[in-house]
Amino acid sequence: MTRRSLLVSGASIAGPALASRLARSGWDVTVVERFDHLREEGQNVDIRGVGRQVLRKMGLEEAVRAAHTGEVGTQFVDGHGRVVAEFRAGEGDSGGGTAEIEILRGQLSRLLYEQSAGEATYRFGDQIQALHDDGTGVDVDFQSGRTQRFDAVVIAEGLRSRTRAMLMPDARPHELGLYTAHLAIPRIAADNAWWRAMFCGRGRMLFLRPDNVGTMRAGLFFLSDVRGLDRLTPEDTVSVLRKTYADVGWEGPRVLAEMDNGSLYLEAVGQAKLPTWHQGRVALLGDAAYCASPISGMGTTLALTGAYILAGELMANEDPRTAFGQYEHRMRPLVTEAQRLLPGAPQVTMPRSQAHRTAFHAALRMASTPLARRLGKAAGRFGKPRSEAIALPEYA
Repeated sequence: MTRRSLLVSGASIAGPALASRLARSGWDVTVVERFDHLREEGQNVDIRGVGRQVLRKMGLEEAVRAAHTGEVGTQFVDGHGRVVAEFRAGEGDSGGGTAEIEILRGQLSRLLYEQSAGEATYRFGDQIQALHDDGTGVDVDFQSGRTQRFDAVVIAEGLRSRTRAMLMPDARPHELGLYTAHLAIPRIAADNAWWRAMFCGRGRMLFLRPDNVGTMRAGLFFLSDVRGLDRLTPEDTVSVLRKTYADVGWEGPRVLAEMDNGSLYLEAVGQAKLPTWHQGRVALLGDAAYCASPISGMGTTLALTGAYILAGELMANEDPRTAFGQYEHRMRPLVTEAQRLLPGAPQVTMPRSQAHRTAFHAALRMASTPLARRLGKAAGRFGKPRSEAIALPEYA
């Protein structure tokens, strides 16, 4: 019996997770990644609900747990670093602002790669140049000059996927008017194991999070109507951030002083809201299909769950086009829940004025009281968390 072949474009989270399951089931899987190495940078990510169930099925839950960042919860602080409100890490599969499982994106990517690299073929430093779907297979032209035929192709790239544009030229990200910048900075004696966040006013936020490699992960979120800041040169990016956060107290000066250390990256936050995730024998997976944005806290859960369901449907259906339709049908309810942000978010959650910030702090203090926590737990008994919006299918 001829082995069916699949090309996966993207070696971050969703791509290697899909490759692992399909290659182990007998598919001939090739993963192409435009970078010439496995990218191990990135901030903290959490895995919740059905995503945790996928980790268990893959046999990776304990390895991921062992790579925990050590974060114990979230503290909101004022401009002097004084705690306004704190929330302990969640317990179980779905609870808490800080999840029970927190891991650096690069370390999770490495675990998924190592599990799949023995059976799947990885091709770094190359990318798709053109796709030719004739209904019975897909001929792929690569930038390296190679041409190869596959039974199906899956694009597991980011929100602003270049390859997706070949398939769906009219697809555009839904912009949220928010930028996020991240960098790693040296840890000092005053740092602790809390995710500490400060609202800086004028639609800005600054936070520090612990990791398990001896540094701290700094993040800067800010609202802006200006488009294209994520395409600036590194030098101009640093200049913009230093001007934007020049008056910020607490750890602001410390973070700004480290911006030339080479770990800084900035991205525009958005969502992928597409009418379909497949066309012919080519499908989209992960952020390229249904990015929910970092503020949803659901990106990694969606990537793992989507990879699990897509792999299961490809194994269960002879025709990839049928599998793609079933995958979309099963995943849509989870994606819909994940992309449902608070009304007015992110603007409403990023105070601009001092009065708005004061009111926000008061709301956080109230939410952190024992009574509010008990009421929250009681309410949770009557409804499922959004990370459990679907029942994970069982596949042979």
